[in-house]
Amino acid sequence: MKVHLLHAAADPATAGKLPSSNEALVRDLGLDTLFARMAKGDQFVRDVVTRTILTPLLSPADIEWRQAVLRDCLRHPEAARALYDLAVDGVASPKKVRGWLLGRSVSAILSHSIETLEVLVGPLRTVRCFADEHVDTFGSQGLTDLLEAVRHDLSDDYFTVLSEHLDRLHFPTGVVITADLGKGGKGTHLVLRKPTSFKRSWRDLLGLGRPGEYTYRVPDRDEAGFQALSDLRDRGTVLVADALAQSTDHILSFFELLRWEMAFYIGALNLYEELAAHGLPVAFPHARPPGGRQLNTTGLYDVCLGLRSGATVIGNDLDADAMSLLMITGVNQGGKSTMLRSIGLAQVMMQSGLFVAATAFRADTAGRVHTHFAREEDASMQSGKLDEELARMSEIVDQVEPGDLVLFNESFASTNEREGSRIARGIVDGLTEADVRVVYVTHMYDLAQTLAAQHRPDALFLRPERLEDGRRTFKVLPGDPLPTSYGRDVFEKVFGSA
Repeated sequence: MKVHLLHAAADPATAGKLPSSNEALVRDLGLDTLFARMAKGDQFVRDVVTRTILTPLLSPADIEWRQAVLRDCLRHPEAARALYDLAVDGVASPKKVRGWLLGRSVSAILSHSIETLEVLVGPLRTVRCFADEHVDTFGSQGLTDLLEAVRHDLSDDYFTVLSEHLDRLHFPTGVVITADLGKGGKGTHLVLRKPTSFKRSWRDLLGLGRPGEYTYRVPDRDEAGFQALSDLRDRGTVLVADALAQSTDHILSFFELLRWEMAFYIGALNLYEELAAHGLPVAFPHARPPGGRQLNTTGLYDVCLGLRSGATVIGNDLDADAMSLLMITGVNQGGKSTMLRSIGLAQVMMQSGLFVAATAFRADTAGRVHTHFAREEDASMQSGKLDEELARMSEIVDQVEPGDLVLFNESFASTNEREGSRIARGIVDGLTEADVRVVYVTHMYDLAQTLAAQHRPDALFLRPERLEDGRRTFKVLPGDPLPTSYGRDVFEKVFGSA
């Protein structure tokens, strides 16, 4: 049985090292807050959502597949949690087996596999009952295919045959093996045979044997004889032991994958319920193929800020279709960085198959999202702050591909404005010419004004709204860069108006 709830035709990558650049992405976008709220204290769920969100989907069809399953989970949260709990129980079942597999002998493998499989029968029956009960509950292809596969593969006939095989594998009448005589009277071509009966006759119980049979009994103190008999049994049952071990591993892998894939949806369900409790809206985004340079949203907000504050967060509308460059300038504390993070978070969430923090969102998929945010002073740095920024930028350039999205937050402001603007212009021009989308927050007027003077048709300039009395609305609107930083606002806030 294949789970395929995260991908239509593949299993998820549950292991392997994630790119080191994800550390900056998590730090700059505040993704730790998102992961923590999705996990709600469950470390396994946190591990799953972290890896899944940091492994973006590129195909809109793959995103829609995952969204359909998530919609089912949101419509039927109790059923989704029940399915996850079934998977957790299935994975934990082998721990009930008496003892652990201490040796690698054929007899030990066979015995351990039999006990494990007997313990797994219960969870398998429970999964089958769940499928029967919810066969008409879900509408997504992913969950529908899964439950149909469970009902087909875990049929009544399957459990009947499984029970019969387990009874036989206990060998209640002994192990029947045929062999040919080889050189020196040694047995060759050993074949395990099906006994003619699974019940011991009265002659067997009395130790009389059967007519026409030749019987040899190993003396009680003949250790070598018992070892030879054990070796003979192992040689005859090795194929059965291997097959049974593989079958047990297959069943366990089903429960492990089901737990992994459902853990992502449980995390999404946790997040949805918390956002709903705070009255924060969400929407399922419309993903578009890469290359179209589409970005259009209404009510977009920083989901991590909303989770931390537990209050209503100002949303923004944005029409940036056909734009390669978004330059956000303007007053401090007006919402520039928040807008930047909102765009990055929505892109990341969309490409993991999640809903986004907006009332509507449409965008191209990006191969990867890169972040280059200004860092606080660090006494442990081996070089100057500008050198550190350039080193991080070099790493991004080495990794970036056409169609990627790069987010800059006050980058290259550690030097004077003229030099910082010159460096930033070269990087922005190079990236956009390479078909990389850029969103840049800056207070460097020289940088913003020079780019605005080019009148590029693929560039959109934004700035936070400031009312005539100096108040910020935290709305970010289209607007050309302004040469003032509104120092008077700061002066009046501190000293009062004259």
